[in-house]
Amino acid sequence: MSTERGAWKTYGERLVYDNRWVRLGLADVEAPNGERWEYHVVHLARIAIALIVDDEDRALMLWRYRFPTQQWGYELLGGLVDDGDDSAGTAAREAAEESGWEPVGEGQHLVTFEPLPGQVTAPVDVYLWRGAKHIGDPTDTEEVGQVEWVPLARVTELAQRQELLGSGTLVALLYFLASRNTLGGTGQDQPAEPA
Repeated sequence: MSTERGAWKTYGERLVYDNRWVRLGLADVEAPNGERWEYHVVHLARIAIALIVDDEDRALMLWRYRFPTQQWGYELLGGLVDDGDDSAGTAAREAAEESGWEPVGEGQHLVTFEPLPGQVTAPVDVYLWRGAKHIGDPTDTEEVGQVEWVPLARVTELAQRQELLGSGTLVALLYFLASRNTLGGTGQDQPAEPA
């Protein structure tokens, strides 16, 4: 199958709104059927997420409230990757700030994905750590939540109850559970580093 089949042509994009968290553009595009128009595209900053799993098969998460969707639920730790920072370092730093638990060792890149590629660019990098040390209380006062070690055996139940917040949490946990037999120190099926 040709990679060109169904490809859209982009003739440029003009910025309509821009700040640290979100940029809105109007892209001049041509669809495969030949129609051409301006298409709204939302650009969000790169996000780095820390999946920290302990030796009791539990993941470190926050139980918190998200006002845009008016939901309570569990969320993995992470945040925006600032210009010049690397994703793994951001994930580790955000985990420590949000939870008071510092990941131990080097993070293993699990997966990078785009949650809404039809209209949004929002790259998400997920890193795995196999442990963390408690360093004190959380220092990020904006990301307030109840810090919990949640058994991975509860992931399906929590997903069904819509208590796993965001695609970063859901994709990270489901990817880990689906591939953890090949993610150990075997060197097999290791995910590629993010671009």
